[in-house]
Amino acid sequence: MNLPASFIDYTRALLGNEEYEKLFAALEQEPPVSIRLNKLTIDSGQLTVTMQADSVANSQLLTFNSQLKQVPWCEEGYYLDQRLTFTFDPLFHAGCYYVQEASSMFVGQVLQQYLSEEPVVMLDLCAAPGGKSTHACSLLPAGSLLVANEVIRNRSQILAENLTKWGYPGVVVTNNDPADFSRLGVFFDVILTDVPCSGEGMFRKQAHMIPAWERQGPEVFSKMQREILDQAANLLKPGGTMLYSTCTFSKLENEGSMDYFLSNHPEFHLEEIPWCEGFCPGKPKLVGSKFPLEHCVRLFPHKIDGEGHFLALLTKDGERTPNAMEGAAKPAKLPTELEDFLKDVSMPLEKTQIQVKDTKVFLMPEGLKGCKGLRFLRSGLYMGELLKKRFEPSQAFAMVLKKQEYASVIDLPAADERILRYLKGETIEIEDGESTRDAGWQLVCVDGYPLGWGKLIRGTLRNKYFSGWRMNA
Repeated sequence: MNLPASFIDYTRALLGNEEYEKLFAALEQEPPVSIRLNKLTIDSGQLTVTMQADSVANSQLLTFNSQLKQVPWCEEGYYLDQRLTFTFDPLFHAGCYYVQEASSMFVGQVLQQYLSEEPVVMLDLCAAPGGKSTHACSLLPAGSLLVANEVIRNRSQILAENLTKWGYPGVVVTNNDPADFSRLGVFFDVILTDVPCSGEGMFRKQAHMIPAWERQGPEVFSKMQREILDQAANLLKPGGTMLYSTCTFSKLENEGSMDYFLSNHPEFHLEEIPWCEGFCPGKPKLVGSKFPLEHCVRLFPHKIDGEGHFLALLTKDGERTPNAMEGAAKPAKLPTELEDFLKDVSMPLEKTQIQVKDTKVFLMPEGLKGCKGLRFLRSGLYMGELLKKRFEPSQAFAMVLKKQEYASVIDLPAADERILRYLKGETIEIEDGESTRDAGWQLVCVDGYPLGWGKLIRGTLRNKYFSGWRMNA
């Protein structure tokens, strides 16, 4: 790996010669591959992953079975012993797992430590592509609202797709600059600031970040990070929790940003973070700080099976008050077509939260009324559309359901070639006995996990899988 001389010099000064050589040796290794299971959908344990094998002719599927090694700091995290072609795995499309770098999974354990059973309103301020947001969805108490924000438009669309596949209804996706949230005032119980950074901790995994680092190094990003922290401080309720994370080794962006923040926001203090073998404490001496920055955590690739990260957990002084969650406005009466469709749905639905906007139907999460003036890519769960004398369910609605929560299901095994054809948007034939009902809307599942919708007519399933997600033929 061809590292910039200036990076080598200051990282060697940070770690010392012996530790630096170990770090450099680790950066020369292949990065570990890891996934995190969706505990909203699937139980942990042995996972069967279906992939496209390059050596197999005629697009046959190879089933890859592995007793997976667990990520020590994440109950749902597992290492794979090889990188798979995940886009050919139907369980990936069913939202059963998320491909995520292992170190970044530690955020979930930290959040879990400080969440109670009371519902919260959480903001993930720099959320794309969605690894930490999907993790938060799996951990938040029932009735919570997650606002997942991304300032870059195309990245926010990727974020929305990943969150839709994860299948948590209580999430909205926004496309705003962090400064735009100031109009909300003190609104959030939990804020995650996984800030833009120089990316030194990801050099092994994403080598293209090295020339980017040479163009824009820690000095540029530390200014941005401090602005984001200042803005986030004004959005957090008293007694609230804020998590700051980077994927860099830079003392300027890590201990330096924390020292700046604590110096300018005396109402905040650092909390201790749960410890795992191989973690390293923050180093206040690096920046001459008077604050207990040893409560922060540094993660190094030569110490753990993961990339470089830094985390700090902060609490705002004051007593946390429970949220008075507000539901959506009550509709006078749901349309008959929608009522008829919902008779086949056993998923618990609070019908007072269902809103019809023109022809589109949404399930609005509690607590959303306070989020006014933002640019929403997803302002609630899009359930579907009212067309001429019928209701057509959405892809997002399929992803929040479980197999047993819809009356008519077609459940095919992952190895069935019709599953890939379905994901490509093709019409498929259904044999007698393969569907719960002989006609009408079907929830199409793979090994028991919902993929999308289809409409069965005389043994032929018309494909209703979302066109924007379809696999290339």
